[in-house]
Amino acid sequence: MRYGRWIAGGLGFWLGGPIGAIIGYAVGTLIEKGDVISPSRTQNPQEGFRVALIVLVGAVMKADGTVKKSELDYVKDFFVKNFGVEATKDAMLLLRDILQKEIPLNEVGRQIGDNLDYNTRLQLLHFLYGIGKADGVLDEKELVVIEQIAYAMGISGVDMASTKGMYYEDINSAYAVLEVLPTVSDEEVKRAYRAAAIKYHPDKVAHLGADVQKSATERIKQVNESYDKIKKVRGMA
Repeated sequence: MRYGRWIAGGLGFWLGGPIGAIIGYAVGTLIEKGDVISPSRTQNPQEGFRVALIVLVGAVMKADGTVKKSELDYVKDFFVKNFGVEATKDAMLLLRDILQKEIPLNEVGRQIGDNLDYNTRLQLLHFLYGIGKADGVLDEKELVVIEQIAYAMGISGVDMASTKGMYYEDINSAYAVLEVLPTVSDEEVKRAYRAAAIKYHPDKVAHLGADVQKSATERIKQVNESYDKIKKVRGMA
């Protein structure tokens, strides 16, 4: 089997640094098996995003010491929906080899922070919480790993809490999504909702391609659901 073009492009994007070393290991493993890859040096953010996602997914899946079938199924389903069947085959092959490597979280996070814009990093964080919640529960060890990655990527504590809140259903999490306290006025809630709708708009990640942009609509849906929940509790019009 031949590795897909996007993985070759991703290796070119991350050539050097901890991510380059991790991907280089995986690519080397496949070359030893007779596969062919020609890394590209083109700076394609779409390919860089996908490879960064797979590396970070591997880190989260390893967090609790057990790689669960539910997590693998979630990753596979996510890639099929967003990148297609062929890309999914390549992604799962890459993930298989990455799971055999130690992933230096701080170094990887800093490299991502230096090379990807803030909205792209927020989208990565959103996906990581989804992976962690794939089995129905965000395990404490998974949360620690995700937060370590987020801080290393340069994500603010407020944005981290907002993104995390999208994966819980209580009212306090709804406020966290909008980045306000339960004590604020109705007008402040409305302003916070408008700000969140702008921050998490799918157009913010349009440069990553239509596939990721489509997936990003889930974030704005969660913002809307959080706002509706708060309005209901407060009796807001």
